[in-house]
Amino acid sequence: MEKYDYDVIIIGAGPGGLAAAYQLSATHKVLVVEKHLWGGTCPNYGCDPKKMLYGIVETQRQAQKYKHNGLEDTAHLKVNWHDMMQFKRSYTNQIPGGTENGLTNADIDHIAGTCHFLNAHQIQVNERQISAQYFIIATGAEASIPDIEGNNWLKTSTDFLDEDSLPAKIAFIGGGYVAIELANIAVSAGAEVHIFQHNSRVLRSFPEEYTQKLVSLLTEKGIVFHFNDTITGVKKGAHTFQVTSQHQQSLSVDAVYAATGRHASVGSLNLENTTAAYTSKGISVNDHLQTDAPNIFAVGDVIDKKIPKLTPVASFEGRYVAQQIKKISASIQYPVVPHTVFSGPELSQVGVSLETAEQHPELFKINSASVGKWYTYNRLLDTDAQVTVILNQQDQTVAGAVVLATNAEELINYFTLMIKNKTTVNDLKNFIPVYPSVASDLTYYM
Repeated sequence: MEKYDYDVIIIGAGPGGLAAAYQLSATHKVLVVEKHLWGGTCPNYGCDPKKMLYGIVETQRQAQKYKHNGLEDTAHLKVNWHDMMQFKRSYTNQIPGGTENGLTNADIDHIAGTCHFLNAHQIQVNERQISAQYFIIATGAEASIPDIEGNNWLKTSTDFLDEDSLPAKIAFIGGGYVAIELANIAVSAGAEVHIFQHNSRVLRSFPEEYTQKLVSLLTEKGIVFHFNDTITGVKKGAHTFQVTSQHQQSLSVDAVYAATGRHASVGSLNLENTTAAYTSKGISVNDHLQTDAPNIFAVGDVIDKKIPKLTPVASFEGRYVAQQIKKISASIQYPVVPHTVFSGPELSQVGVSLETAEQHPELFKINSASVGKWYTYNRLLDTDAQVTVILNQQDQTVAGAVVLATNAEELINYFTLMIKNKTTVNDLKNFIPVYPSVASDLTYYM
């Protein structure tokens, strides 16, 4: 039997890779390789720091809603970018060291460096060649940079989330999660913000009626949307950048951020030295998260998949692959996965989409309502709150939901559990939540 240096080598120390490493460490000899920051994108320069900034601007927004309703001087409540960034860094600065210390304390071998495959059982990390029986690729994804004139001047979400000072005038290329969430933070902190979107829609995975409402609310905040247009060139001036668009619009800004999506981080892996197939969309895997090279697995955002590329999904996949390596062979079965745009208010959805439900009225019943008069949203002065619940026609269990509201993340989590537990409308009659709360509102609404 061939002897390898390690039982398992995990490439990438983000949530997916780490979940696998800790699951395997008691029974297998494991090595973790990371080329950048220990902990990966989410806690270092992704969803975690973004949510810290979002929490502050949301507090500002809520306080402004309470003007003349008990709070005074809310017009003078301003975001201090420097202090907010220091608050964020008080968290992110601890992540790489804390993650590495965790691996050390768990006796999991780990090294920093860029690696590439020599063959299906051997990689080179820096100047060292290392072999393993199994590999787990968990390298995630990275921001795509548009192929336009002057793209060397473009910044990404990583740059935005670590800006020492907020640029006064900003342009975003793209209308997806990243652009909407960061634009909301920027405009709330006092910047002039422009979003260039190549078509007439933002957040294409959400129902159009909801995204149009969100665009309206963000426009009221001051974000300028340039629909059916995109930036085609960026030129650096003495103090600002001059951007030109497809429709010959010219705009002078202090920073331009690329937010046109993310591509799988596979460039340096040399997967062509194995039989693992991949494209810019990600690595191809089967329903065991196994590549065409049977000993090589992939988890997280590096996979080409339809399941939302989210941190908890990566962790779920990491734990699953660890079980695969332990010879538990069932194909992966994903639970229902909710997702939220932290856009102030939040836009969330889970389960069967509204589009699917509308196409199949024989299968699904749709209940949509403005819920600004629910106790919770009345208390929060969120008059624009809106909810759609999708029920299975046959048994009246919850099949899906869409929420546009303050703290939609909380309500969508309830809907997620209801879908998982096959909750019916009648089941809610036996549910006694804390009162008053959004959960108790839900029992009246359903």
